[in-house]
Formats: sequence, structure tokens, C-alpha cells
Amino acid sequence: MAWGQLAGRPAIGFLSRAQQLAAQRFTSATFQTNPLSDHLPEDGMFRRSFSLAVPASEQMNLIKQLRERTCAPIKDVKASLVSCDWDIEAAQVDLRKRGVILAAKKSSRTAAEGLLAMAGDDKRAVVVELNCETDFVARNDVFQYLASSLAKMALSAQDPGKSVFPFAPAYLESMSINLDHPKLSGETTVRNAVTEVAAMVGENVKLRRGFMLSTTAHGVVSSYLHTCPQPDLGRVAGLVTLEAEDSSAPLDALKRVGSSIAMHIVAARPLFLSKELVSAAAVENERDVLRTQAERSGKPQMAIEKMVEGRLRKYFEEAVLLEQKYVVNDSTNIKTLLSDLSKEVGCKVTIGNFARMEVGEGIERPEE
Repeated sequence: MAWGQLAGRPAIGFLSRAQQLAAQRFTSATFQTNPLSDHLPEDGMFRRSFSLAVPASEQMNLIKQLRERTCAPIKDVKASLVSCDWDIEAAQVDLRKRGVILAAKKSSRTAAEGLLAMAGDDKRAVVVELNCETDFVARNDVFQYLASSLAKMALSAQDPGKSVFPFAPAYLESMSINLDHPKLSGETTVRNAVTEVAAMVGENVKLRRGFMLSTTAHGVVSSYLHTCPQPDLGRVAGLVTLEAEDSSAPLDALKRVGSSIAMHIVAARPLFLSKELVSAAAVENERDVLRTQAERSGKPQMAIEKMVEGRLRKYFEEAVLLEQKYVVNDSTNIKTLLSDLSKEVGCKVTIGNFARMEVGEGIERPEE
């Protein structure tokens, strides 16, 4: 009766100290044969004696080790260790099981942060967008490793035979990927790798999209990444292909100018390559908007038409790559830059295609 009273009142702390002393002096087998054990309540007090046998300093060390192995949140790391009686190997397996379930539950949450990863060679360049919920996870080394691995795998995949190839997650998700990272290794599918990283970091992680740009002519594919935490990773990417008519033209000059144009694309946000590629419907829609704005000035119709044409030229300078002022030297434009390059290499050089990507663009973010 007295034992039961101690177990049900604040004297529990006294019991815990007693159990710790018992654990230090006897093996678990000896403790189980102690006459006092007949009086232990059936509410789990005896089970806790095993974890109490692990000193507090060792518990902290195990939590730290498992945290370093998995990158999982400390709360989940500790819960797995406690449930597995501080067996770190069993806890790691348990943590992975917990993580996959939690990752599935979090898959509906908005993931608008993340990174763009780039990989390329002389004729092709690939950009892959991997999203997460916070920029904190975007700085995680496992997340960054996965993003880079996905871009390299996309580059090594079978050539789609297209100079411009945007692709959805389904293009990569069923492919096998071989990972070699201290916290993420082995061969698995892309889909499973993304799920496992989501389980590690405790956030929704999604492979959102990818884009491949290539050239079959005599030319180069140039790229630029803005806000790079490390090489080939960033938040904004610019890609461009430069092609020379003469197959003997030196490519070094094309690479030099191509890199600066890729940087320009990131900064200037062009929508079209040339005026001819702007659809008639888009031009007419812009003209109507400009005319409505000009009519509010109350000026004569002839003056309004001149205002509309002037503003339309301004629109082309802002939206069309070849008409844009060069961000490195605003006294010239991209068309003139290409003309100067053509003179330098001795043949006509043109832009084949270009692309600009930014992390999270087009994703509707929840209101704070």
C-alpha cells in the first residue's frame, strides 16, 4: 500500500532515482528478479527502467549521432530512440518509417522555396527545380546534393532529340538514381529519393519541373545562375544558345558573349526573342491598353496615335531580347552586341533559343 502511494504521488522522482541506482548495480536480469518488482504498476514504469539505464550524457550523444545521420528534427530523433530503447540502428529504421508517413501527410503543403540545379556540356544544358517549404531547408546539404544529382541524371538521360525540351516531374520520377552521400546513399528511384529527403528534413519536398536546351549547329549553350550557395545551384537561371553559320568559326568568343547574354536574360527578363515572334494578338492587346491610357490625356487623336506607337516601341525594348538594352553596357542593345560578335568571328552569329527560370515562379503562396 505504501509503495502504491509513492508511485501515485510526487514521490515518483524518488522511484526514478532508486531505479537508476538499481540499474547501475545490477543487470537487467537481476533487476527483474528483485522482490520489489512484484509491486511495480502495469503503467509502463518498469519499461522505462531500460532507457533510464542509459546515462543522460550518452542519450545526448545518441541523439546527436542519429541527428547527424538522418537530418531529421530532434523531436522525431528522440522519439524514435526512446521507442527503440536507445538502440541507434533500430531507431534509424524506425525514423525512416515515420518519415515516409509524415512526408505523405505533408505533400499537400505549399512548397515554393528551393533551388535550381544545373548541369551541362558543350551542346546541352539542363535546369531542374526542386522545391521545399523554407529557405532553411534549401540550405541543407542533403537537399542540395539531391538537386545536383537530379540535374546530372537528367543530362545523362537519353537525348530527347529536341533543341527545347521542357519536362514535368513524371519524366524523371520512375528513373533509377544512384546516390552517394553520407546521409543518402544507394540506388533507388527519383520518386523514392525525393520522398526520403522530405522525410529527413521534415518538409514537403517536390521535384517541380525541368528544362533542357541544346544546339545541333556549330555553336554553344551558355548559362548563368544567380544567388548561388555553391556551384551549379541557384535561385534564378538564364540559358541561351549562340550559333555560328561557319562551322570553322572559333567558339571561345561565342562562349564569352554567351555567358554575358545569359546573365542579361536573368536581369532583364525578356519574354520574346525577336519582334517577329511576338504574336499579333499580343501586340494588338498591348496597343489597346496603351491607347486607353493615352486617351485619358485628352490630347488630339493624331497625338494619341504617336503616343501609342512610342510606348509600343518601349514595350518591345522591354520584352524582346534582341531589342533590349544590354545590362552590361546600356549604350548598346543585344542585336548590336551580336552584330559586333559576328564581325569578330568572321561570320553571322544568331541566338537559337533562350530560357529563364526562377524558383517558385507561378506558385500561389499562402497569405501570411
